[in-house]
Amino acid sequence: MSAARTVILARIRASLADVPAAERPEDVAVARTYRRTGERDPVILRALLAERLAEYGAGVSLAGADEVAGVVGELCRSLELRRIGIPPGLDRSWCPAGVELVPDEGLDVRALDALDGALTGCAVVVAQTGTIMLDGDERCGRRALTLVPDHHICVVGEEQVVDLVPQALSRLEAAVTARRAPVTLISGPSATSDIELSRVVGVHGPRHLHVVLCSG
Repeated sequence: MSAARTVILARIRASLADVPAAERPEDVAVARTYRRTGERDPVILRALLAERLAEYGAGVSLAGADEVAGVVGELCRSLELRRIGIPPGLDRSWCPAGVELVPDEGLDVRALDALDGALTGCAVVVAQTGTIMLDGDERCGRRALTLVPDHHICVVGEEQVVDLVPQALSRLEAAVTARRAPVTLISGPSATSDIELSRVVGVHGPRHLHVVLCSG
């Protein structure tokens, strides 16, 4: 064990010294005085989400319910995406013509890396923070599908956009408790400034995020 880890664990033990041995986390009441629901109009929510996504450097496109495939196809042509991975349960009405669709049925890392991008849905999106949440279901696919390819195209339905983080977490509760689903939170393309405060894109996930906001 490293010296730093020893020090950290010792401090944790010291801070917990006055906690009764029989006390459990559920025995301690947690104040819930923060806002847990939002009241913004759905139109305003979508506008706010688009603004947040653009601030993060994500591409944003608007589409009607029957226009998703066309919008995704145009994105693929403009970005020169010829082979894209999809979750096996993706809504096929979203899939564009003229693009090779590769269902992710256990693709290994090399196969995922050979893809030009990935097309998925999502579980819920927070307008206030511009955060997309994936829960690993048939629309979202495996976490690896959205982390390895360079481009991620994510279709977001208007009914999936909520105002606040607590609202999103409440929607994910069933997936997390029933399926023990791994939840991925995405706020713009993957980036880090850990090393010398120099921003590097694509370290922990795709370099490019493109969101199709679907209405109707």
